Amino acid sequence: MSDISSDDKINAVAAMIAQASRIVVFTGAGVSTESGIPDFRSPGGIWTKFDPEDFTIDRFLSSAETRRKQWRILVEGGLMKARPEPNRAHYAIAELEKMGKLSCVVTQNVDNLHQMAGNDPEKVFELHGNMRYLKCLSCEARYVADEMLAKHAFDEEAPVCERCRGILKPDVIFFGEALPPGVFEQATYHANNCDLLIVIGSSLVVYPAAYVPIYAKEAGAKLVIINMSSTPYDRRADVLINASAGEVMERILREVRGRI
Repeated sequence: MSDISSDDKINAVAAMIAQASRIVVFTGAGVSTESGIPDFRSPGGIWTKFDPEDFTIDRFLSSAETRRKQWRILVEGGLMKARPEPNRAHYAIAELEKMGKLSCVVTQNVDNLHQMAGNDPEKVFELHGNMRYLKCLSCEARYVADEMLAKHAFDEEAPVCERCRGILKPDVIFFGEALPPGVFEQATYHANNCDLLIVIGSSLVVYPAAYVPIYAKEAGAKLVIINMSSTPYDRRADVLINASAGEVMERILREVRGRI
C-alpha cells in the first residue's frame, strides 16, 4: 500500500481497527519523543550524553562507583529530565482499550506514559522495564523511585534495600541483562493470537523485542507500521505510514469513531 495517499492509508487502518477484535499495539521511542523524551541513538539522544558502558549489568554489579553515578543521574532528573506527560499517540492507544479493541500494549519504552494515559497496567507489557521504580536485586522488593529520591536525595552513596540491604537498581533492562521473566512470553502469546498488530514509533532493530510484530504477521494478523523512518520489516506491512505518531493516531481514531 506504499503508493496510496495519506488519507487512504488513514482510512485503511481505521477500517482494520473497526473490523478487528484483538489488537496489539507495539510502541517504541518514537512515541515517547513527542512527549519530550529523547531517544537513545539519534543525534542529541541519550547515548550522546551518557556512557552506555555505565548501563551494562556487569559494571553496575561490580562497581560501587557506577552505582553512585546511576544514583546521581536519578537525583539530577534521570534520563528524562523534565516530568513528561502522555501525548496524542498515548491517548489514542488508551482509547482503543476503552473501545474494547485492545488486547494489550507491548512497549520498549520505560517511561510509564501508557499507564498515565489510561491504559490498564495489566495490559501494558514493558519489555525493557519501567524507570519509575527501583528494584532490589536480592529480595526483589520494588520501590517508587520518587519516594526514594525524597528520602535520599542528599546521600552521596546510592541507597540500599530497606528490607534486606541489597543493591537497588533502576527497574529497567541494562545491557547484558535478560528481559523481565514472563513478559516477553506474554507479549509473544498476544502477538500470536491477535488479528491486527500496529507498530508505532519503533525502528524494529532491537531484539528480541522486534520479533513480536513478525510473530503476529506470521500467525496471520494484519501488520501496520507507523514510524518516521524505515524499518527492516516495512515490506511486510499491510499499511506503512512514515509520519509522526501523534498526528497519525489522532487522525486514525477520529476516523474509527465514525465507523463503530
